[in-house]
Amino acid sequence: MKAAKELGTKTIALAGGVSANSYIRKQFVKLENDGYKIYYPDPILCTDNAAMIASAGYYRYISGVVSDLELNAVPNLKIQDQNS
Repeated sequence: MKAAKELGTKTIALAGGVSANSYIRKQFVKLENDGYKIYYPDPILCTDNAAMIASAGYYRYISGVVSDLELNAVPNLKIQDQNS
């Protein structure tokens, strides 16, 4: 709310895993009574980012990028453009 007030906006998007929280959703929906427009995804679309990771892996695989069994997890590795 602080950011919305400072920016003078009446439009708020609730996103990420936290947007699946029913209590938080209810609190944001209440803001519509104060003239705010609230956008948020269906809960099925905000459970975690596994679908995004799977999609990125799929497109890397079909473009020919594969790794051997020596690949180790790097939790903060950035997903890079194939051309970079």
